[in-house]
Amino acid sequence: QVQLVESGGGLVQPGESLGLSCVATTTIFGIYTMAWYRQAPGKQRELVARFSTTGDTIYADSVKGRVTMSRDNAGSTVYLQLNSLRPDDTAVYYCNAWHIQNHYNVWGQGTQVIVSS
Repeated sequence: QVQLVESGGGLVQPGESLGLSCVATTTIFGIYTMAWYRQAPGKQRELVARFSTTGDTIYADSVKGRVTMSRDNAGSTVYLQLNSLRPDDTAVYYCNAWHIQNHYNVWGQGTQVIVSS
């Protein structure tokens, strides 16, 4: 089973940018569909962005236009570029892999993003 390791979180001021990375221990593309989720204190985990099976990238309305999800050509890393950050973007951000054939989820340990002045 693949393991996911996120990095890149930190403390930033409103309006600043941050880039998150998720490195998988094996090749993931074509086997898993990838997504980023976040969980703010006291709230449920919510989808931020995901790759669809048709090749599109789907974004939550709350981040649309400010966030870009991408991947590397080697097939083992996904990225989440967060721009124009706001205090309500403060959350733990999780990388997620959904096994296409066997239908199970794999989660990373999460990386904390704090947006505060």
